[in-house]
Amino acid sequence: MALTGRLGLLAALAAIILIFVPSWWALLAIEGVLLAGVIFDLAMAGNVRSLRLHRAGDANVRLGETAKVSLTLENLGRRRVRAAVRDAWPPSAAAEPRSADLTIPAGERRRIDMKLTPTRRGDRSAATVTVRSTGPLGLAARQLSRPAPWTVRVLPAFPSRRHLPAKLARLRELTGQHVALIRGQGTEFDSLREYVDGDDVRSIDWRATARRADVVVRTWRPERDRRIYLVLDTGRTAAGRVGDIPRLDCSMDAALLLGALASRAGDRVDLLAYDRRVRARVEGTSRTDLLTSMVQAMAPLEPELIESDAAGMVSTLMARVRQRCLVVLLTELNTAAIEEGLLPLLPQLTSRHLLMIAAVSDPRVSEMAASRGDLAAVYDAAAAERARAERQRLTAELRKYGVEVVDAPPDDLAPALADAYLALKAAGRL
Repeated sequence: MALTGRLGLLAALAAIILIFVPSWWALLAIEGVLLAGVIFDLAMAGNVRSLRLHRAGDANVRLGETAKVSLTLENLGRRRVRAAVRDAWPPSAAAEPRSADLTIPAGERRRIDMKLTPTRRGDRSAATVTVRSTGPLGLAARQLSRPAPWTVRVLPAFPSRRHLPAKLARLRELTGQHVALIRGQGTEFDSLREYVDGDDVRSIDWRATARRADVVVRTWRPERDRRIYLVLDTGRTAAGRVGDIPRLDCSMDAALLLGALASRAGDRVDLLAYDRRVRARVEGTSRTDLLTSMVQAMAPLEPELIESDAAGMVSTLMARVRQRCLVVLLTELNTAAIEEGLLPLLPQLTSRHLLMIAAVSDPRVSEMAASRGDLAAVYDAAAAERARAERQRLTAELRKYGVEVVDAPPDDLAPALADAYLALKAAGRL
């Protein structure tokens, strides 16, 4: 019998009692009937303590994609359980459905399939599962909350991977693995060929020329097995948002594209996340496992609302990297932080390593600089122009120390950083 039908019978019984029994006694009688119904329901409701919970599904998912996780309820009791089940996840996990109604016969199992579309990186863990078992009359229920542990790690989205095929094609041209061969100006000897107009005379191999009737030049290719050290600044400036994307997430995307490209080029890639201490580190990983290790290390990272310790970062780098390498610092071109923290340490760092700084610029500043609609827009434009001029001044100051600077909007930072790396390869500076 349906629940509404049972409640209708109870209402009819209560009405009959009110008609034929004096009011005081009627109230006692109604309360007695309801109490009896509650006791009956509690006695007949399935035992929620006899349920066993099991999880299965995805343990990793990229930000913006959907993970599937199942919750299985196994009834080990002797009575059927009519249950309302609520599976609690953090709001940022965006789990659907949040609740379900199940009927689980004794000795059987029922499964709930959930879809999680997380809106933030990091680990998203299930909280508790609440099961409410109702009786036949629907007047009372047994309820129990118990943990059913499961964690889904939300990895960085890596939207710039769409640029990887084009960058790899350019890399193949530089390394001589493409039919349209363009020799780079590296310092690793590749082959000899006849001199043609336009060749650098410094490339002439005089000994080989003396043995032949024609002038012969050497060709070079970019070096392999160089070391690239990626440094993520996880201090307070990384917490700022450009549009709807945190600066740290933009830096991660650029680091992943550069890591994938450099590993294909035969270079060794390491990663360090630092503010006032080491937050994550990936070192000595094989080229095949590099991206997996990087995304796993990046996933739980969150910006710390503290000023980054530039001196500690430089000393950590100098202690861990002895031979010359390319250090790519992904940070913000914040005038106060750079001038007071990093700038005094640049001679020490650039004397041993080649330093490249990559930063996310805000497209909104350019939009404000071009606006002239009203008086408020003019003031905004003046402030934006001042910010741009200060950023250009800081960039010029960094380049005086031999620092390569890549400053680009969020959508362009990753490909711009990859192009800068390829330019260093082509110029023989790496």
